[in-house]
Amino acid sequence: MRQFFIRTMGFTKDFLHMEAAGGIVLVGAALLALLIANTPLFGFYDHLLNGVKFRFGFVSPETGFDLQLEKSILLWINDGLMALFFFLVGFEIKRELVEGELSSRDRALLPALAAVGGMLMPAAIFWFINQDHPDNLSGWAIPSATDIAFALGVLALLGRRAPTSLKILLTAIAVIDDLGAIIIIALFYSHGLDPVPFYFAGAALLGLLLLNRRNISSIPAYVILGVILWVSVLQSGVHATLAGVAAALFVPMRCKGNPEYSPLKTLEHSLHPWIVFGVLPLFAFANAGVPFAGMGLPSLVDPVTLGIVLGLFVGKQLGVFLALALAVKTGLSPRPAGVNWLQLYGMSVLCGIGFTMSLFIGGLAYEGVAMQASVRLGVLLGSSISAAAGYLILSRCAAIHNHE
Repeated sequence: MRQFFIRTMGFTKDFLHMEAAGGIVLVGAALLALLIANTPLFGFYDHLLNGVKFRFGFVSPETGFDLQLEKSILLWINDGLMALFFFLVGFEIKRELVEGELSSRDRALLPALAAVGGMLMPAAIFWFINQDHPDNLSGWAIPSATDIAFALGVLALLGRRAPTSLKILLTAIAVIDDLGAIIIIALFYSHGLDPVPFYFAGAALLGLLLLNRRNISSIPAYVILGVILWVSVLQSGVHATLAGVAAALFVPMRCKGNPEYSPLKTLEHSLHPWIVFGVLPLFAFANAGVPFAGMGLPSLVDPVTLGIVLGLFVGKQLGVFLALALAVKTGLSPRPAGVNWLQLYGMSVLCGIGFTMSLFIGGLAYEGVAMQASVRLGVLLGSSISAAAGYLILSRCAAIHNHE
């Protein structure tokens, strides 16, 4: 039992360090995209992402079978590489449910309530600001997400001044938040469904289930069926990134023949550096480029931009902190050990960093350059303000603690 605890704590510590470092790289990639978007290089940047297309697949003239995927580089990143990110998210969700902070009701209740509050309040604020603009309301979920890498990256700047229990609570909230975002994408952002590919997707899911039930630990078998599932879901009209989550949930946590070996943790450990330092920065670089030419005060008060900014900065902190306070004050859940109320509030503000998932949902909610510019501006402003304010509040907490 002691060995298991030590391994679990070591894995958690490595995870937090990796996410924190990844958040810093993510910021750098976003800043580089902003810099390029506001120089003469923007034309090349835009053409490279949207004008250059790649096609994969094959056609059978004899049978008429046509399986070809042709997408721009931007869509290959958002629909293809981001499926790997969601694959990793699926691992994190399963690990937390099986043996982490969400493995029991008592441990899961506090972050679950905070995550739900942090999703509902931003959506309500966005809806209130855009209620007179029906075409804008499809973006209601944009400010409801928290970027775990970005938020933990800010906490990393505080070093040991930020309690470990606070980092764990933030991670648990973000994991549940991701699960909520996945459900939202599946229910509200999948259109034009084609039933035929669902047969192939169903067969792939059945294969994954059989592998899991038979306790097969061969990682390539899960990967192959995961790729088949991704292609099938992509062709069906349901957003393909959801295939990553579904496939991840079938990978076994433990191997009966070898209790020391975990297929899930092995695959997660292998993928994690590539996702954190490759896929997510690439996604940030491809989606954060906002040209500021022609923008002024009217751009800042655009209903979509304003709804996202206030949803992230005001809605997130209110939703998360009020839910935390209600749970603790009513005795539903204890306050995390070693964490005071001001630190909980500072962490709630950091939950307003919605970068990756917010940009992702924004790309699904709207079409057109103008709308995407409004989304990107709102996400960047709301996330930046939340990051700066959360850091200042938590720094103040550390200063007061040291003074005492």
